[in-house]
Amino acid sequence: MRLGIEAGAEERFTKMVTERDLLLTAEITGDHDPLHVDEAYAARTAYGQRIAHGALVLGLLSSTASRIAHRAIAAGAEGVPVSLGYDRVRFLAPVFVGDGLTAHYRVESVDPARGRSEAACEVVKADGTRCLVARHILKWVTESR
Repeated sequence: MRLGIEAGAEERFTKMVTERDLLLTAEITGDHDPLHVDEAYAARTAYGQRIAHGALVLGLLSSTASRIAHRAIAAGAEGVPVSLGYDRVRFLAPVFVGDGLTAHYRVESVDPARGRSEAACEVVKADGTRCLVARHILKWVTESR
């Protein structure tokens, strides 16, 4: 099967975390934990301020995976690349409102026989602090179900 992508392919996505991002993530996920949405509460915690939802930080990788998928399609991939999921997700440092983040995605292996690729992913703050690491698996689907 032709996947249209090779090991070493990389993508990045950069975003500043905003107040609106925290509030929208709370609404979308239903996670209204005061650590994310209540400044007075969060100020009394070890973090001293609200922290971003893990789902928000992990979600930034969706953009990079989509960019890799679109590159594969443009290069003649057979089938449609879809996410099988993220493995070994670890949150290494808190993310605060105002933090600039860059999601990094690097394809490490391609298995045409299985129609899959695996990538190393990380999200890094503007100061170089790694706040998330994970592995991502894409699968090329050739039939509809």
